[in-house]
Amino acid sequence: MMIPCLVFSEGGLELEEGSEEWRAMSRRVREACETHGCFLLLHNRGSLIRLQEEMLTAMKALFDLPEETKMKHTSPKPYRSYHANCPVIPLCQSFGVDDAPLPHIAQAFTRLMWPHGDPTFCETLKSMSEEMLELNYVLLKMIVEGLGLPKHYISDAEKMKSTSNFRMIKYRAPSSSGVQHLETGLVPHTDKCAITTLCQNDVQGLQVLTKQGHWIDVNVPHHGLVVVVGDILKAWSNGRLHAVTHRVMMGGNKERYSFAQFALPKEEDEIEVPPELVDSDHPLLYRPFNYGKYFDYYTSSLKENALEVFAGV
Repeated sequence: MMIPCLVFSEGGLELEEGSEEWRAMSRRVREACETHGCFLLLHNRGSLIRLQEEMLTAMKALFDLPEETKMKHTSPKPYRSYHANCPVIPLCQSFGVDDAPLPHIAQAFTRLMWPHGDPTFCETLKSMSEEMLELNYVLLKMIVEGLGLPKHYISDAEKMKSTSNFRMIKYRAPSSSGVQHLETGLVPHTDKCAITTLCQNDVQGLQVLTKQGHWIDVNVPHHGLVVVVGDILKAWSNGRLHAVTHRVMMGGNKERYSFAQFALPKEEDEIEVPPELVDSDHPLLYRPFNYGKYFDYYTSSLKENALEVFAGV
């Protein structure tokens, strides 16, 4: 089963809402999210391509910093602090930065890592995360359109990306570089956000679990992005969209760098299925729930079926 690949040609990321092209792309986005829970997105926007390259270069300098410097980045929230040397995923190091598009947030993180300043890294972090969050919003609005919902549900799309987490990840090569030898870079999971956009270098490793229970490779083209449906969008769509389980498996002898923008509701936001998505063929699957409480439940239990247990009818 091939992962769908949608091509946003020059100007495609700025399709005019309501145009025939917008409606056609919205249908394709919705279909990909229903059938696979993810898709590849190709574009040829020069400014975004340059940002992707600059971000990957900047990340190499970031992860090359001394360990004691990287450990200064801490947060009381899960998955935000500098994370490394975990026995479950020993190949993985990561940083999570909440609301990185905000200038003062990007500046604070940069000054923590480089006390004497690094304005280039700061601008790259802010601009890249801003571009990806805006793309997430465009895709959420397309999903509203693709589901045939009234325009006022755009406010739900806005709510589902009202905060964000930008995660930068480095995976080192496995200890054994045999052709058939793979080690876990990231354990199987679904994202706990609404929607994720992901960029990476040319080292592959991302895999998704099909609805038929088979792991398949996601071979991301150069400068391509991966879009992934999260638990919140699955619940809000009454299960019509599929939150795909995915993982990273590392092989070979090259390091993998990736960065992702997770679009999130605010902790106090309530997630509720639009009544238009409930009918005799699609009975209500999820009761209204608070996002912050759901996230706390997942991080305390780590259950694979956390959404169904916490919010299932």
